[in-house]
Amino acid sequence: MNRISVIAPVYNEKDNIVRFITQVEESLKKGFSSYEIILVDDGSTDGSREILDRESSKNGHVRVFHFTKNNGQTAALAAGFKVATGNLVVTMDSDLQTTPEDIYILLPYLDKYDMVNGKRETREDGIKRKISSFVGNSIRNLITGDNIQDTGCPLKLFKKEVTDSYYLYEGMHRFLPTLAKINGFKVIEVPVRHYDREFGTSKYGVWNRLFKGLKDAFAVRWMKKRKLKYVIEGTDTK
Repeated sequence: MNRISVIAPVYNEKDNIVRFITQVEESLKKGFSSYEIILVDDGSTDGSREILDRESSKNGHVRVFHFTKNNGQTAALAAGFKVATGNLVVTMDSDLQTTPEDIYILLPYLDKYDMVNGKRETREDGIKRKISSFVGNSIRNLITGDNIQDTGCPLKLFKKEVTDSYYLYEGMHRFLPTLAKINGFKVIEVPVRHYDREFGTSKYGVWNRLFKGLKDAFAVRWMKKRKLKYVIEGTDTK
């Protein structure tokens, strides 16, 4: 039986938290009898902490973890990966710009692949973000030698062994599909829906995120080239 863990970073999302939990739970109940919703509070200061604690106290499926300060998306995902107990793992943003219903679009691909990266069919968050995303993905692929078209899509589905293989550094959340490939896993990209944000504002900048991502791309290229590749004679051990 599959158990699924849905992980979402939360940073000042007080108006979205209850909506997020409700929609994720309604979706998961359709296909899973065993599930958990892991919400990592990335140092929120808007009252999100109190809402998270209230919701987790009355719902045994909701697990909440609080950072002592804002540490960023990569840290929040890494913490979620570490505590997840499902053999399947999903990442989402808590702003609901992607829908948990699309988990069922990604799920069938795990028959042949280890990770399924969502690819936003449309971008409903403005021309500036569309341009920065296109430029960022294109240049990152050029540097890393990969072909992922939308590494920034928050909706991703993993087998647990993929997330267990990660050793993440700051900024590496932008390269999860590439890092999975480096670690020997099979990855596919599948179109998913994307919606405009109803409440709150994006907490991560556009252009500063773009330039940081380009710098990190060179680190990923170095990791790819320096990956140890060996086979012990007479065994399948690599």
